Formats: sequence, C-alpha cells, structure tokens
Amino acid sequence: MRKIPMRRCVATQEQLPKKELIRVVRTPQGEVQIDVTGKANGRGAYLKLSKEAIEIAKKKKALARALSCEIPAEIYDALLKMVPHE
Repeated sequence: MRKIPMRRCVATQEQLPKKELIRVVRTPQGEVQIDVTGKANGRGAYLKLSKEAIEIAKKKKALARALSCEIPAEIYDALLKMVPHE
C-alpha cells in the first residue's frame, strides 16, 4: 500500500491529503499564481478548497505570511471560483 502525501492547510492548519488541497505558488520571478499541477517552481503554500478556508486565509493574511509577499485580490477571486458548489 502506498503512503498518501499529506500537507497542512495554511488557513485551517488541518493535515489533509495533497489531492484535497490547492497549491498557491510564488514563482522565482516574484509572481503569485495558482498551481493546478502542484509541480510549479517556487515557494508553495497549500489551501483547503473551501469557501471558509479561503476567507480565513484572506482575513488572517495566512497566504501572504506563508509566501512572504502580498497576495493580489484576483488570486482569492480565482480560488473562490474553483470551490465546488454543494
């Protein structure tokens, strides 16, 4: 049986399987982008793909702290659009 890679959400501090999280990356050029593949170069931070987690990250600046840079509002908007609607 293979080990499931686990990562911690920067907003909720939950330990979750990597597949349940979305990676936001600060590239070596300093741009912030959503890493859909999970393999982009740069400093990465994982976020649970839920409306609550994204709002917590925005309010507490958890992503900005994890990536050591300002996060543009467009990133949060794009993340909210990716959340599956129940």
